[in-house]
Amino acid sequence: MNIEGKIVCSAMAAVKELYGQEVAEKMVQLQKTKREFEGSLTLVVFPFLKISKKSPEQTAQEIGEYLLQNCDAVASFNVVKGFLNLVIADSAWVELLKAIDADEKFGEKAATEDSPLVMIEYSSPNTNKPLHLGHVRNNLLGWSLAQIMAANGNKVVKTNIVNDRGIHICKSMLAWLKYGNGETPESSGKKGDHLIGDYYVAFDKHYREEVKELTAQYVAGGMDVEAAEKKAKEEAPLIKEAHDMLVKWEQNDPEVRSLWKKMNDWVYAGFDETYAKMGVGFDKIYYESDTYLRGKAKVEEGLEKGLFERHDDNSVWADLTNEGLDQKLLLRSDGTSVYMTQDIGTAEMRFKDFPIDKMIYVVGNEQNYHFQVLSILLDRLGFKWGKELVHFSYGMVELPNGKMKSREGTVVDADDLMELMVADAKRTSEEAGKFDDMTEEERNEIARIVGMGALKYFILKVDARKNMLFNPEESIDFNGNTGPFIQYTHARIRSILRKAEVELGIRNYELGIRSTNNLSTKETELIQKMNGYADVVAQAGKDYSPSGIANYCYELTKEFNQFYHDYSILKEEDEQIRMFRLVLAKNVAKILRNGMALLGIEVPERM
Repeated sequence: MNIEGKIVCSAMAAVKELYGQEVAEKMVQLQKTKREFEGSLTLVVFPFLKISKKSPEQTAQEIGEYLLQNCDAVASFNVVKGFLNLVIADSAWVELLKAIDADEKFGEKAATEDSPLVMIEYSSPNTNKPLHLGHVRNNLLGWSLAQIMAANGNKVVKTNIVNDRGIHICKSMLAWLKYGNGETPESSGKKGDHLIGDYYVAFDKHYREEVKELTAQYVAGGMDVEAAEKKAKEEAPLIKEAHDMLVKWEQNDPEVRSLWKKMNDWVYAGFDETYAKMGVGFDKIYYESDTYLRGKAKVEEGLEKGLFERHDDNSVWADLTNEGLDQKLLLRSDGTSVYMTQDIGTAEMRFKDFPIDKMIYVVGNEQNYHFQVLSILLDRLGFKWGKELVHFSYGMVELPNGKMKSREGTVVDADDLMELMVADAKRTSEEAGKFDDMTEEERNEIARIVGMGALKYFILKVDARKNMLFNPEESIDFNGNTGPFIQYTHARIRSILRKAEVELGIRNYELGIRSTNNLSTKETELIQKMNGYADVVAQAGKDYSPSGIANYCYELTKEFNQFYHDYSILKEEDEQIRMFRLVLAKNVAKILRNGMALLGIEVPERM
């Protein structure tokens, strides 16, 4: 039993013996003692006053005396009004450190056969463009959330839905046919997703030119500017050709389908490279081209059951007015599907593939309404997790110079960003003299780990629900709340442990009980901070909050650096104290490594 558990049990026993009444465990409130008072844990006695029928001070004094006599975790106490501040015995701290040391995955839970299955959808790219900074935040959040849910004892399935059909895909295909001259990833030297993205931008450029020319013609013919521009956008030859191509695709035209498959395969190869660099992946990938027909069939099934209604123009709608919402279109009058229909089809496929207990969609906050509606519709259609689906709604990523626009080619490309981060990490490390004794291969690997760690940490430390401003220059800093600061501290600890082996011949750390009243405040605070890791992981799972893990790692890093500034480890003359501090440092490194892994961040052995 840990320290908190011992004190809670003893406090319950104290109330029963002192005041003759049993109390529920939830009435025993423990919190960290405020810095201005002596102690590590504080027991709030106000809930017991109706039972004790005494003042807060007297109640606290009596319970404190009982704990001192009957709980070996308590060394002394002091009373401040209705708060009982407890000083924990050194032996209890050492036993706690032993427990932490014995568990390689301390604070995390392993899944069992009976664990719930959580499916997490993230990424959801379009096959007409490469991944950009917005996708980076999505992928990092999704991957981290999957690790956090697994660390809370859940079975996890990581899934992706690829938007591989629709007018936007046909735009890239048409532009390649018109302007590509047979260009391929091999002939151009470009990644496939970048190549196709260029043609998406090219389509928009030529389409704008056509719209501009037609608008001028219509205005010259007597139309007002607004009406002329609207008509031009509908009548431009390029958009008409793109719509014709979409119709052919839906009719399974062999030439269009062959081109579609070839270009999508180029994109998938590019995506795979980007995902590998980012360190994310999926257990199952679904494709919109497979799911949209399933969705249409499911809507028709709901129509037959009276769940939806068909309007006079043949369109199908869901009436959500009883839910405080409006009516939602599910099938257009020409029978074509909308995104909601496709999401219903994807849900049906997933439900058949996996026994899902909870479904989490990692999608930006501009889709809040969409997922509110989807939850209601899936519940109507009988999906057991429909009503309880989770939309992990996150804010947008903005840059110092403004928002990104895919059609105009002004996005921050994910590949370029990652390359920049690694290059900046290498340059910064070289300037700081951290690479002096390393081979070029080691330098490149550490630059990759530090650069990607800087990127991931900078994004994940921010509350996901907030919009954020990403500044690469601020993210690569070996001081402050950054990934490299935490990585460097881990590497420093690993260096200390290596020196202990080489210089002192210490390989197996035997943790002995130190004499009473011999631990420093910083040592006990460090153990207490490590012990809090389990609560942080549990809370991150409840709140779906990678930022909670990130900021805990930063706080633990600060705590260790303050300790290391004030106390020697290897130069400590007392062998027992030196051994204790080595074990302390080893476990700080372990928890930092495990915590950062929940964020998808590697920590190097040396920097």
